[in-house]
Amino acid sequence: MNSQEAFQAQRSQLVGLLVSGSLEGFERILDWLLCWEVLSWEEYEGLCLPGQPLSHVARRLLDTVWNKGSWGCQKLFEAVQEAQADSQPPELHNSWDPHSGHPAQDLLNHRPAIVRKLYGHVEDVLAVARERGFISQYECDEIRLPIFTASQRARRLLDLATVKANGLAAFLLQHIQESPALLSLPFEAAECQKYISKLRTTVSAQSRSLSTYDGVENLCLEDIYTENILELRTEVGMVGAWKKSPANLGLEELFSTQGHLNEDADTVLLVGEAGSGKSTLLQRLHLLWATGQDFQEFLFVFPFSCRQLQCVAKPLSVRTLLFEYCCWPDAGQQDVFQFLLDHPDRVLLTFDGFDEFRFKFTDQERHCSPTDPTSVQTLLFNLLQGNLLKNARKVLTSRPDAVSACLRKYVRTECHLRGFSEEGIELYLRKCHQDPGVADRLIQLLRATSVLHGLCHLPVFSWMVSKCHQELLLQNEGSPKTTTDMYLLILQHFLLHASPPDAISHGLGPGLLQGKLPSLLHLGYLAFWGLGRCCYVFSAQQLQMAQLDPEDISLGFLVRAQGVVPGSMAPLEFLHITFQCFFAAFYLVLCADVPTASLRHLFKCHRPGISQLTRLLPALCVQSPRTKEGSAAALLQKAEPHNLQITAAFLAGLLSREHLDLLAECQVPEKALLRRQACARWCLARSLRKHFHCIPPAVPGEAKSMHAMPGFIWLIRSLYEMQEERLAREAVRGLDVEHLKLTFCSVGPTECAALAFVLRHLQQPLALQLDYNSVGDIGVEQLLPCLGVCKALYLRDNNISDRGICKLIEYALHYGQLQKLALFNNRLTDGCAHSMAKLLECKQNFLALRLGNNHITAAGAQVLAQGLRSNASLQFLGFWGNTVGDKGAQALAEALVDHHSLRWLSLVGNNIGSVGAQALAQMLEKNMALEELCLEENHLCDEGVCSLAEGLKRNSSLKVLKLSNNSVTYRGAEALLQALESNNTILEVW
Repeated sequence: MNSQEAFQAQRSQLVGLLVSGSLEGFERILDWLLCWEVLSWEEYEGLCLPGQPLSHVARRLLDTVWNKGSWGCQKLFEAVQEAQADSQPPELHNSWDPHSGHPAQDLLNHRPAIVRKLYGHVEDVLAVARERGFISQYECDEIRLPIFTASQRARRLLDLATVKANGLAAFLLQHIQESPALLSLPFEAAECQKYISKLRTTVSAQSRSLSTYDGVENLCLEDIYTENILELRTEVGMVGAWKKSPANLGLEELFSTQGHLNEDADTVLLVGEAGSGKSTLLQRLHLLWATGQDFQEFLFVFPFSCRQLQCVAKPLSVRTLLFEYCCWPDAGQQDVFQFLLDHPDRVLLTFDGFDEFRFKFTDQERHCSPTDPTSVQTLLFNLLQGNLLKNARKVLTSRPDAVSACLRKYVRTECHLRGFSEEGIELYLRKCHQDPGVADRLIQLLRATSVLHGLCHLPVFSWMVSKCHQELLLQNEGSPKTTTDMYLLILQHFLLHASPPDAISHGLGPGLLQGKLPSLLHLGYLAFWGLGRCCYVFSAQQLQMAQLDPEDISLGFLVRAQGVVPGSMAPLEFLHITFQCFFAAFYLVLCADVPTASLRHLFKCHRPGISQLTRLLPALCVQSPRTKEGSAAALLQKAEPHNLQITAAFLAGLLSREHLDLLAECQVPEKALLRRQACARWCLARSLRKHFHCIPPAVPGEAKSMHAMPGFIWLIRSLYEMQEERLAREAVRGLDVEHLKLTFCSVGPTECAALAFVLRHLQQPLALQLDYNSVGDIGVEQLLPCLGVCKALYLRDNNISDRGICKLIEYALHYGQLQKLALFNNRLTDGCAHSMAKLLECKQNFLALRLGNNHITAAGAQVLAQGLRSNASLQFLGFWGNTVGDKGAQALAEALVDHHSLRWLSLVGNNIGSVGAQALAQMLEKNMALEELCLEENHLCDEGVCSLAEGLKRNSSLKVLKLSNNSVTYRGAEALLQALESNNTILEVW
């Protein structure tokens, strides 16, 4: 039987074979037929018309091939075998001429190999081709449609190159020839290809709309997404004294090779405060993968929400988690799962909101079987540890307070999400408002009101400002100052939109609030109950329990939960966790059924009547009064601490004098509100006193210092929300420290405003250390009111630019006792040099200026040297990690020739050569005050060191000279040894 007869006899089987696979598999067969010229281009185009059933297309292919005779039928059999066996096509460089005059034909002749090589580079190729004008944006969008797999996108691009006569085909040939080989796509299982396509479509559909903060309208993520400040965390001590700490990361660098805390771990930890944009950033990652724009090293991405997972009560296996709770394969489940187990390095799992997972991380229970079911918490914890799906990458987002030391042991990389930069805030608002006039007015308003500008550092507040732009631009009573003010404004916005038109002009008055009070209390009870039960998504039964009706839900504060797990009856959640905390605080303030005494549990304060014995001894020895199950006190005791802190701050803000009159009109007795206010004041004052009493006594000979304990910033924020000067004054009366250390405390502009509000009432000056936070220029502006009590200010690694420092210095020249300023690793340039010079010139009690790891050049050093000439007090000057060069070193050396107070000078890593060294040597001959000179990581060489050696012969003050990594040879060392024979003061030479 010849091939044509066999073809006809097996036609029905061939149709079944072609139809049973995926479209991807069918297209792979067409690739081989085009390559062998069995099909002409016109025949291929006819088979690829969109919208045709696969069975219809398969029969048309068989008819076409039948007409080719025995040769064509034989080639179809071979193509089917090649596609099923996934045989590797011959390498391109063995069989083609890169200088061919027929590039479109070459694309056809080598199509299977080109698809293989191109599929992982499609997005990069599209970007370059679009930039060079080979394809239009519309054509790019058509190729990028999420319904296509990566290899199908490659085929669409090749199809376009075949018909376009503008050089696209030649460009593709050249690009493919130069591109590195990628890991081959696993073609061996058609089910895997089909599943990848379905997974991309599912993830894309879930990620395209940004509805995290809004249930009224769905915003397109690509239209609104704005880059966030993402920083890499490194262990203290990993970075040398002169080296730059890691720069901000782009999202595409999330899995980069730098900054690994544990090389053997698989988990990337993404940490940020509530509202900093963690969920949105993760959603952006999902969309980039699903649309083939980035993260294509992963074949499978599985997104999960921790708040959804904790609703799962039944035991889970890895297979159940991936397939039932993310995306189910339509066929070949076992083959797909086996591939996942065999290639875990091609898998990414993301878990959003670990701080909302009610189970505390532990590594006590091991579970290593991917097929055996276990509890959801055990499954998640073992995935993070790597006991399951080892080498699969995991991304975990969380608020900082929920991350334990035990969890950090299993973290490969930790990144901190700092919120929007000033440029980011402006860009976001312009994306939100198509009318440039509205955006301009909003940005102008923010620049004029620094407190509101500082709030917008968190994306959730930028969204609120955008949402309430009309109320903000039209109001006459001043802009919001506190977080509570902002949430009351958004409350007004939603209530006005749900009210009759005649109510819109009245604002958030008693009438509007009182009219919606039942709905707000129902929402408040639901929010409060949810916090106490660690519940953040609510079923129909829970909504009914809280007596919520459709009208309450229609206010817009509850939205449909994203990514609800199958079978779950939890369809609604609050716009954001901060909204849930706000409504819980609202309920605690206004509900008559909540005893005032229960508020003490919110601030973790004991009742005065409880004896010291009861607090110290175990419950078995002395029985403490039991709290009633389901009571406010019981719920407060069970709530997560980080949610309690947000709720407590809102409660303090609602009970402030500014808002008390508003609440008093809501049918709540004034005496009850005053009792709650007094209770909140007492709790805040008492908690701060306890904080201060825990400060250890000072070491003899050293200043008394305090490192912020957990909760200190929260207490200060709560005081700020109340906006009472007397309470702030009383709160710091017991603070007897000379050095307040708040490093790595997630201090942003809003926290700076709170610190200034409280610390400005101190009676004695202190050193304020805010290193490694997110202060920024806006935060510096917020700190100005307390600058009068700061004798030292440490702001290392805080993303501060010239603008912020110039404002700080301008204020310090007129007010305050500032004597030390540390600004290591910020964004300073020569633009701040004049202000620095003026500071040195005008403040003759100034002691230390550290400007390391910035962007100061010779020009800035020359300006600063002018101020140094007029200064007689400076003892420490740090310039390491800049680029002052020889000219800058010369200027500084000349200014220091007759300086009588400077003890320490660092010019490490400043591109200084022998000319600069010679100037410094001449300075050493005359300066009799300098004790330590640091010149590591420069280009002094032997000539420069010989000059310094000559200067040492006449110097009688220098004790330490550091010259490491300067290409010094025997000649330079010998010169130094000769100089040391006549120098009696030098103690160390590095």
